[in-house]
Amino acid sequence: MADALPKTPMLDELEKGPWPSFVKEIKMAAKRSPMSKDLLGLLEQSYNEKIGHWKHGGIVGVMGYGGGIIGRYTDLPEKYPGVSHFHTMRINQPAGWYYTSDILRKICDIWEKRGSGLTNMHGSTGDIILLGTRTEELEPIFKELGELDFDLGGSGSDVRTPSCCCGMSRCEWACYDTMAVTYDLTQTFQDELHRPAFPYKFKFKMSGCPNDCVASIARSDMSIIGTWRDEIQIDQDAVREYADKGMNIMRDVVGNCPSKCMDFDGKEISIENSYCVRCMHCINVMPKALRPGKDRGATILLGSKAPIVEGALLSSVIIPFIKMEPPYQEIKDMVERIWDLWCEEGKARERVGEFIQRVGMGNFLEECEIDIVPEMVAHPRENPYVFYEEFYEEDDGDDEEEG
Repeated sequence: MADALPKTPMLDELEKGPWPSFVKEIKMAAKRSPMSKDLLGLLEQSYNEKIGHWKHGGIVGVMGYGGGIIGRYTDLPEKYPGVSHFHTMRINQPAGWYYTSDILRKICDIWEKRGSGLTNMHGSTGDIILLGTRTEELEPIFKELGELDFDLGGSGSDVRTPSCCCGMSRCEWACYDTMAVTYDLTQTFQDELHRPAFPYKFKFKMSGCPNDCVASIARSDMSIIGTWRDEIQIDQDAVREYADKGMNIMRDVVGNCPSKCMDFDGKEISIENSYCVRCMHCINVMPKALRPGKDRGATILLGSKAPIVEGALLSSVIIPFIKMEPPYQEIKDMVERIWDLWCEEGKARERVGEFIQRVGMGNFLEECEIDIVPEMVAHPRENPYVFYEEFYEEDDGDDEEEG
């Protein structure tokens, strides 16, 4: 019974619910991997003692790279030698998460040979996550993955692996080629991705339309979300077909429009496009009748993050509309100006969104040479006594108002 799994009554409870359990996956891997077997024992002890038995991994990586590997060691190496080293590798995923079954088998073969066999497809950044290996295996794994044309992703205070939705490859609503932009940014910012030099992490996420299927507006420092700036395309015959088949268009479409820019007279839908906020609700409900406009591009937003140091933030608009055409130089130049300011003035572990909160959006935009436009307003102003610098520059001072 030397190969029997350790007794884990606490972890066993996590297998009893209706949802898939990570415990089940670790047990499956533990039948073949001593690392996963010791991981079970360590986790059970942590659950019983309410103490995490991992210590800071320090700097660990492959030659020439500063990012891509998260060092992990247990503080109980004598008791659980299999996880005395348990480093995580982040692997740069293909844009859109497209794989062949053959390449997935090859990745798994490498990991079963040199690691724990545990994977996470995918981490919140988007990477392939390979969980648990020893320091001496890092270079061989990196070499073997390179032979499959896979590179390490980002970790630490660098550009994290850019990720995107499937975009034009499968989605009819995509307003730009998300996969092309993701590939281009990944190639352009290789040095920033592999060699941490920022105050903290920086994430790009590309969504092809306002549905934002990769949740970029909540999970990335820079969100590039597809949109359009002309009128929504309407097929009135298809509208009538929806109505004839029983859809309550006034209740389910017009009544749910957040900007109240739509109307339906029983035969045709009308849209006041200048009020439309591109929420996609009407298009999602009536996809045969409504489509995004033809003049397509993207809105660029900045500053979202999870609640680590400060509270959670959603991105704010910095470019309301931009045409997404290669080589995307206008975006890249803006990114470089943002990084220059943030790296010069940002504090350690301060995300771009937190930096903007600290210095003020107006000051940030001015230093980054970004024009101020009304679409940048995050919410209605709280103080009515707000004036623009241009007002004072142009005013001759003769007509002061009382207030």
